[in-house]
Amino acid sequence: MSSTEPQLIQFQTHGESAVGYLAVAQIQQDIPFVVKRLFWTYFTPQSVIRGRHAHHTTSMVLIAVHGRIEVHTEMLNGRKNSFLLDRPDVGVWMPPLTWHTMQYSHDAVQLVLTDTEYEATDYIRSYEEFVGLKGGE
Repeated sequence: MSSTEPQLIQFQTHGESAVGYLAVAQIQQDIPFVVKRLFWTYFTPQSVIRGRHAHHTTSMVLIAVHGRIEVHTEMLNGRKNSFLLDRPDVGVWMPPLTWHTMQYSHDAVQLVLTDTEYEATDYIRSYEEFVGLKGGE
């Protein structure tokens, strides 16, 4: 990824409607990092907004393997983006220091790939703390 802003990734797709489809993501080609952790969310009530955090060092790719996910991002420079993930062959890449929220259709299954293992201290859970990092950008 040449950009420092979140952006959509279109994965290569093979197949046809008569037999089904296969989406492919090559590590370090389509996914711009070596995957060290993956996790998924499911059965999230539509009224719940998840995320509400950023990471100091972690990059992520979010994929809606089923259902619909609305992703809203904000960078330290104030730039905001919105992404609709509603196809399993499209993901959104988010670099470190991206504040993000997600809202799901109840049937959504989200797969997340990260370039770091879980570390609680990597999370910026306070929006005020995130905005306060603007001076040290």
